[in-house]
Amino acid sequence: MPETFESATAVPFTARVVERLSVPETSRRERVIHSLDGLEQPVHTTDLISVGQNLWKAANDEMALGPVDYLLGLDAGGIIPTLAVAQAAGLPYKIAWKLHLPLEGMVQFSEPHARRTDVYAYGITRGSRVLLVDDEITTGQTLANLAQRLRDAGAIPLGAICLVEDQRHTGRQNLADLSLPLTSLHTIQGD
Repeated sequence: MPETFESATAVPFTARVVERLSVPETSRRERVIHSLDGLEQPVHTTDLISVGQNLWKAANDEMALGPVDYLLGLDAGGIIPTLAVAQAAGLPYKIAWKLHLPLEGMVQFSEPHARRTDVYAYGITRGSRVLLVDDEITTGQTLANLAQRLRDAGAIPLGAICLVEDQRHTGRQNLADLSLPLTSLHTIQGD
């Protein structure tokens, strides 16, 4: 007979900055970690669902989105929030990967402070209304690069959503300079 488990009580979303060890000089020395990344504690599905619902609600409250064709998340950190929001919103999603493949509708952009900087999104079509998703934003340069390349391809980036915004950096302003609104669920502020 299968075991039954009590459902977990949703806990508040938390985030903090930690120093990364053994990283090359070209990479960021800090990393934002959060309660959905599974690094320090197991993640309960109820927490994932709750965060997805909260982030989707915040995006709708803060942005005039209109119709969204799909979410476009960034590989690694952006996969979890993309899945959570897709579930909450009932929207399809795509993930941009660091894989260069012979697929149609390719858009290539750069993640400046990564070991491997080239990122690719596929199946991008003219007129597609896309909401960008990542786990955290610091400088905003990766999302800014993606938004510009989507526009070059004729797609319409509607805005960006993330779990954590590190406000010690200029990410929000860099996106605003491109008329790309940002919604974040949690902020980290300077000391």
